[in-house]
Amino acid sequence: QVHVVESGGGLVQAGASLRLSCAVSGSAFSTYTMGWFRQAPGQERECVAAISLSGGSTYYSESVRGRFTISRDNARNTVFLQMDSLKPEDTAVYSCAASRVSDLIPTIIKRATEYDYWGQGTQVTVSS
Repeated sequence: QVHVVESGGGLVQAGASLRLSCAVSGSAFSTYTMGWFRQAPGQERECVAAISLSGGSTYYSESVRGRFTISRDNARNTVFLQMDSLKPEDTAVYSCAASRVSDLIPTIIKRATEYDYWGQGTQVTVSS
């Protein structure tokens, strides 16, 4: 019943930037932990970034740390992923997800099984 819709993907060259957006329906957005996941062809789904309710705690995967930034605007029911210095290995379908648990700890926040609502994804392609 909660709808999650990603946007902002596209085709860019290595070194470029993209800003992904995720709009979430309903009145409970501010209580959700929000995460960004990606899946490349033939690869397992990977959590690249997540942001929790309490204190704005964030998580980043080792592969994107220092290049990607997750943020949220609770007034607009929106979460963002700013992607800088993109590399060809960042090519994947990026999906946004929401967990009804507000304070997931760092070792748990990256687990896809903790998330309740998922978008259908937006394609990001980075060429060499």
